[in-house]
Amino acid sequence: MKKSLKVGVIGYSGNSKEPPVSDLVQLCLNLGEELGRRYTVFTGGRDGVMELVCKGVSNVGGFSVGVLPWDGSDANEYNSLVINTGLDFQMRSFILVKSVDVVVSVGGEIGTAIEILASYANRKPVILLRGTGGWTDRVVQTLIDGKYLDNRKMAEIYQAWSVEEVIEIIESLR
Repeated sequence: MKKSLKVGVIGYSGNSKEPPVSDLVQLCLNLGEELGRRYTVFTGGRDGVMELVCKGVSNVGGFSVGVLPWDGSDANEYNSLVINTGLDFQMRSFILVKSVDVVVSVGGEIGTAIEILASYANRKPVILLRGTGGWTDRVVQTLIDGKYLDNRKMAEIYQAWSVEEVIEIIESLR
């Protein structure tokens, strides 16, 4: 049996009916559907980008794992499996990052920035889905040679402008 690639998706939390998440609804659903057709998808398991991506995964019968902080009481309904870590948001993020092969970033605030840095520090490739705002777009200004977060060049940071490009990059990493 072929091992399924594990793809983490990080990004904005929050109400999907309010900006900035409301501006990304269709993109996140499409991302979830395309990832769900091919891979096991990991998210932080809560609302916002996480919920929309999990809904997309669910729409196509895929499998998603929500890695939640604290007791997991704020898990979204579309997670296939919920892991209640009992940890705070930042520590939970390290479990998420260490559990996946590649990370896709969509928008995001400080938690997403921490996850981008943690992914890099753990030598996990990161795909920035550009045009989604937040740290996903801001971090580009800091990249060395357009693809590294520091001179050690521990993992490549990729930039995609569409869901199709995200899939192409993931497939090129296999």
